Amino acid sequence: MMTIRQHQSGPQQTAKSASLAVTNAVFIGRSLRLSLRNPEALIMAILLPILLMLMFTYVFGGAIDPSGQYVHYVVPGIILLCAGFGSSSTAVDVTQDMTNGIIDRFRTMPISSVCVITGHVVASLARNLLATFLVIGVALLVGFRPTASLWEWLAALGVIVLFILTFTWLFAAIGLVTGSPAAAGSYGFALLFLPYLSSAFVPVSTMPGWLQGVASRQPITPVIETIRGLLTGTPIHNQAWWAVGWCAAILLVALVWSWAAFRRRAGRR
Repeated sequence: MMTIRQHQSGPQQTAKSASLAVTNAVFIGRSLRLSLRNPEALIMAILLPILLMLMFTYVFGGAIDPSGQYVHYVVPGIILLCAGFGSSSTAVDVTQDMTNGIIDRFRTMPISSVCVITGHVVASLARNLLATFLVIGVALLVGFRPTASLWEWLAALGVIVLFILTFTWLFAAIGLVTGSPAAAGSYGFALLFLPYLSSAFVPVSTMPGWLQGVASRQPITPVIETIRGLLTGTPIHNQAWWAVGWCAAILLVALVWSWAAFRRRAGRR
């Protein structure tokens, strides 16, 4: 009688790990689909900045600038507020993934499960850019007339993208260290007060002396002044260097924080 078949005695084959490119593409698609399944949050992320812009332009604008040119000043601040509000939802999305057990399922697969965070970040970038373009479109309808050239528009878009990436990764890190989506949303909401303590809506020089130091040295002000200067021709001075420097520093901290927090909560994969 013949012995056990040869193919039964061969070494057991293991599953081949998916490449990082494929894994990232899958998780980005997943996050985009999750965004489309939550239209209320997407609509709110677009409507709130638009409503704020209309309110500041038509309700407060006459008192702040009787000449009717306040829309040219406020639009860059609204753009940053739109980006920050849209990025804050990343903290909630990440916390939901970390608390509902799906990360444990991803870890059993031959993939790098940390890519789930990258998926949320890229999806947030896509959502925020869409909201930014819509806000700029509405701003043009209500009288915003930028003087920027093509290269200045591209430079302003680059600053906006850098800002969105920076704060999205920061919110992702917050989502990784909080224990519930409600807590993540609360921490994210606290950071959204920064634009109100900057030059987004009024010049820093009009604030009380003790507040001027805070407003001029926090990271939002140089970003807004850089975008405002690129789009409307106001002096930028050294604000662009401060804007890039602040964003680069915060982005580096957020990336390291996110990586360490994910390894601690979900293991090495």
